[in-house]
Formats: sequence, structure tokens, C-alpha cells
Amino acid sequence: MSADPVTARRTSSSLASLRRLAPYLRPVRRPVLGALAATLGAQLCGLGIPLVVQRVIDGPFTTRDYGALPWLIALVAVLGAGEALLFYARRKLIARPTALVEARMRADLLHHLLRMHVAFHDRWQTGQLLSRAVGDLVTLRKYLAFAALFLIVNSVTLVVGLGLLFTIAPLLALVGLCSSAPLLLISYVNETRYKVVARRIQDQSGDLTTIVEETMLGMRLLKSFGRTRVRTGLFRDQARLLRGSELHIVRIMAALSAAVLVLPDLGIAGLLGVGTTGIIHGSLTLGDVVAAITISTYLRWPTECIGWALSETSTAASACDRYWELRESVPAVTDPPEERAYGRGAAAAPHGDPGAAPERPPARRPAAAPGGHLRFEDVRFRYPGAPRSLLCGVDLEVRPGETMALVGATGSGKTTLTALVPRLTDVTAGRVTLDGVDVRDMPLHDLRARIGCAFEDAMLSSAGIRENVILGLPGASEETLREALRIARAEEFADALSPDGLDTRIGEQGLTLSGGQRQRLALARAVLGRPALLVLDDPLSALDLHTEAEVEKALRGVLTDATALVVAHRPNTARMADRVAVLADGRITAVGTHEELLTSCPHYRDLMSAPESWQEATPR
Repeated sequence: MSADPVTARRTSSSLASLRRLAPYLRPVRRPVLGALAATLGAQLCGLGIPLVVQRVIDGPFTTRDYGALPWLIALVAVLGAGEALLFYARRKLIARPTALVEARMRADLLHHLLRMHVAFHDRWQTGQLLSRAVGDLVTLRKYLAFAALFLIVNSVTLVVGLGLLFTIAPLLALVGLCSSAPLLLISYVNETRYKVVARRIQDQSGDLTTIVEETMLGMRLLKSFGRTRVRTGLFRDQARLLRGSELHIVRIMAALSAAVLVLPDLGIAGLLGVGTTGIIHGSLTLGDVVAAITISTYLRWPTECIGWALSETSTAASACDRYWELRESVPAVTDPPEERAYGRGAAAAPHGDPGAAPERPPARRPAAAPGGHLRFEDVRFRYPGAPRSLLCGVDLEVRPGETMALVGATGSGKTTLTALVPRLTDVTAGRVTLDGVDVRDMPLHDLRARIGCAFEDAMLSSAGIRENVILGLPGASEETLREALRIARAEEFADALSPDGLDTRIGEQGLTLSGGQRQRLALARAVLGRPALLVLDDPLSALDLHTEAEVEKALRGVLTDATALVVAHRPNTARMADRVAVLADGRITAVGTHEELLTSCPHYRDLMSAPESWQEATPR
């Protein structure tokens, strides 16, 4: 996926795209302006040298009076040293602020992506997100640090240089202008073509990153099915598309380079011809002609650079567009109005303005006591683009301290229903309440702090076991961590890991562990801190029967002190619950104990009698 079809945005021009960086540049405007002034000063020092050369030729060399020659030579040395020092100052001044802009933009983007609902991340490829968060921001930093400065400075240098030529000899200036004007026109035309292809390359690079990322994560699966050649072919096809686009860029740049090389040389040839004629007729001095040619030669790089900088502007504008495509995506799950208005710290400042201090939020009503009373009231839910609703009026109450098992066939919406509680997504209609308060009226941070979740896929990071478990309660004590591991029957194998026990890194997505070990760590993370409400999506599915029995025994002790909603795929899990709810056709069709439903509900009896036939492979 190259772009979100709903939020994709196209700006009318490169300037309009780059103007949106203003909130990030405003806090660092002083060093940026200092770097701009230093660069301009360096260029002007370079332009001053031909004027001194003119004085040398028309003065001491012509009059044979060498008294002023040492001073003129010293002035050339001073101008050369000044040019070098000012270029050094430019690098010192611009490096830190542009790196700071990149860091702030990346932090704001990550903050925004973390606020986006789960469906958003389901639609976007990870490679595209990585390409925008890493590659595009590096492109913008490099552009701001170099190309943007020289686009401005070289444009001013070109105007000043032409002005000097008009001062020295108007006729020579017209010759120089005739060679520069077509080059600027060619650069503008190629910049328009370049922008289209540059955007295509960035999108295709994101697609290629996605293929690499998915290949690395799915290496075991690809090898086990013998699909490495197929995956390699897919990579080559995408790489071939990217190569074709990059070659298109090369052809555009080749045409621009040819014009950049030919036109200035023709201009210098014209200056030699017109200048020689002027010297013969006495209308020009040798110093005038040498100074004009030297200035034109000096202006060659600024003229060439403008064409290159315009191409880089196209690339940077495209990167900026791609960045704001993500930033302008509207979160479907948000804090209540008072939380959104004031944010939760500086990261929430509008448009990522790092200098804006958050105002103090007004006092809000206190949350209800964390008793864990959960209710679903006429809950309806429909996925965007789906032909019909998945949940069609769910009514269910989970009383404080009660364990409710949720049972249903594949695709009945069990996982979706549990995702509504911590607001991984929001209801289409109806409401979900926790202790009498609609979850949409609670600050997301407070809501999720009161809920412990464990899902069937048991997502882990490549960090150590300690870091993975305390994700549910940062700053948890060693005793609290150990208790959670004991409850999940994970302490023994965690301590046995080599070489560092709980601090041993467990590899990408925890793949150095077995499926059962990963699920036990996910369960330990959920029960850490004893939350008021546990939402468990079949957290025991990867455990062997002996380990499942041990974990269930320990879990019963936790469930006596907390409310729990547990998606159950096994009879043993359903039997552990106080009550069982059956989800079918988007509604709760029966509620009772495991034994009662086996007697009174044929659908439940069918599910329990053939668990292997309805166990979910990919929960929704």
C-alpha cells in the first residue's frame, strides 16, 4: 500500500508543501538564519575576488605602479580565508538545528501513530510507515541542512553577480544573462517532472521495505514451506520497478546536466568574443574582461546548483507530503474533549510545535472507583467497508469479581468485542461502560491503566523478559514482577534462560521462546499490578495440557480479586468461568454456567464437543 486512499494529500507546489515545516523551524530560526547569513557572506567573499583581480590588472599591471599590489594580494587572501571560515561556520550552525527538527518530527509522528486506532495499522504496510518515519525525515534533514540554504543563497549570489557584471560592462552582462536564463527555465521544467518520479520512487521504496520486513519476520514460515524462491522473485519484481523509476530520474538529471555543462561554456565563449572585440575597439579594458569572465566562472557553480537544488526541493516536498499524509490521518479513538483540548504534555502540541507549553487542564470529574463492573449495552460494530455489521446489538453484564467466558464460532466477533473494552476500536452504536462510565468518556491513559490484556498472538519485543513483562506496569518492583511470573508459571523457565535470566534478550517477537512460553509471559504482563479488569483473548491456547492446568490453577487465585472477560476455546477454560456467554449472529444468544449451557444450548454443546473444528486461526 503506497498511500492511505482516504487521507492522501497532494499540494499544489513544492513551496506549499515545504511551508508546512514552519512550526518546526520556528524554534530554531536563529541558528538557521545565522547559517544562511554565513553562507551568503562566503559567496559574496568569493564574488569579491574577481573585483580585486580587475583592480590588479587595470592598476599595477597596466600602470607599472606596484605600490598597492601587496595590499591587493593580501585582500584576496583575506577574502579567501573569510570564505572558508564562513563555510565552516555554516556547517557548525546548521547541523544541530536540522537534526533537532528531524528528531521532533519523528517523535511527533510516533506519538501520532500510537494514537491511531488498530484499523489504521491494519490498512498501512509497516514498510511504508518505516519509510516515512526514517527515510523521508532523513531526506528533509539533509535538504534543510544543505540544498535549501544553497537554493536561497545561490539565487541571491546569481542576482548579485549579474549586477556586478552590469556594473563592469552592461554588454557582457547581457551575454551572461542570455546563457543563464535558459538554464533556469530548463531547471524549472525538469523540477516538475522530477517531483512526480521522486514521489513514485519513495512509494516504491516503502513497498520494497515492506517486502524485506515481512520476509525477515516470516523467515521460519517461508523456509518451512519452501517459498524462499517465490519471495525472492517478489523482491526482484519490486526492485525492478524501483530500478526503472530510478533510471527515469537519471535520464531527467542527465538532460539537466547536459544543459548545465553546455550553456555556461557557451556563455563564457560569448564573453570572450564580445570582450575581445571591446578591447580591440577600446570600449573595454583587459581588467573588465578578465573580471567578467572570472565572475561568470564563479557563477557557474551557483547556476548549476540551482538546478540540482530544485530537484532536491521536489524530493523534499514529496517527503513532506508523505509525512503529512500520516500526520493528517484522524484518530478514530480519541480522549474526551477536555483531554484532547489540553493534551497530555508537550508532545500533544498542535502541528508538533515543540515550543508550545501545554496549558493546565481544567479539573475533571473523578473517575468511578475501580470495581471492574463491565457492561455492553446494545453494542453494534461494523468494520469500515464491510457489507454488514459484525455485532448487531450485544447486551452483556460482567459483575465485579466475576469471570465471564465468551464463546463463539470462528468470525463471530469475540476478539472484536474484547477490543472494544480498552478502546482498541470504538463501537459503531451502543456503549461499553466500566463502573457505570462510558469508556469513551474516560481518558485513554486512565482507562487502559485499569485493564490488563492478554491476546492469543502474545506479541513480544526483542528486549529481555523483564522489559516485556513490566510493559504493563513500568517501574514495577522485583517482588511484583516475580509474583506475576509465578502466577503465569513462567518464573522457572525465565530464570533458566542463559546467560542473563530475566534480562536475556528473547529475539525478534520472542521467537527464541516456544509458543507456550510466549503466552505465559503475555499472561504475566496482563496480571502484573492486579488490574481491576482482565481481558484475556484465549491466552492459554498454546499451552500443553499439563501447563494449562497449572496456569489455570494459579489464575483462579487472581480471578477471585478481579473482573475478567475471557475468550474461551477450550472446555477447561469455559469451565473455569463463573458464567459463559455464547456469541452468535452478532448477539449474545445464551448466558449461564458451563453445565447449564451444555444442557440447554445446542449451539454451545456443538462448540464444546468439537473444539478443533471451531478453534480460530486468525482472530478478529
